[in-house]
Amino acid sequence: MIQSTFYDGEGMNRVYENEKWMVGLKNWKPANDRAGIDCLERHNETDELFILLKGACTLVYATETGPGLDLGAVKMEPLKVYAIPARLWHNTITERDTKLALIEDVSTGMENSDIRALTVEEIESIRDMLD
Repeated sequence: MIQSTFYDGEGMNRVYENEKWMVGLKNWKPANDRAGIDCLERHNETDELFILLKGACTLVYATETGPGLDLGAVKMEPLKVYAIPARLWHNTITERDTKLALIEDVSTGMENSDIRALTVEEIESIRDMLD
């Protein structure tokens, strides 16, 4: 039987998973807004894929350079697949009408991921990239 799911709430919801992979739908939430961005995350064992379905999203990413971060940003284009490799710091900055699809290994979770708080200077640098 064919299954169909939809998610229209704030943030991310796993809408499908099996023993190998997971598909989520991610919508705007305050923490992913330009005004709310305060951290980056990384998945230490698995890659993650994002697809912009609607709205606007900038993928922010960073590599560690000693005590700091080398920050970058990519403005997503609709219906293109963006692959985030394992161990790359990243986050999504979205607008209120944004909807993303994400695909990752079903085992990806907080037990094999890290969160890094951004400094005030890093947040300002990210906001400058969005202009």
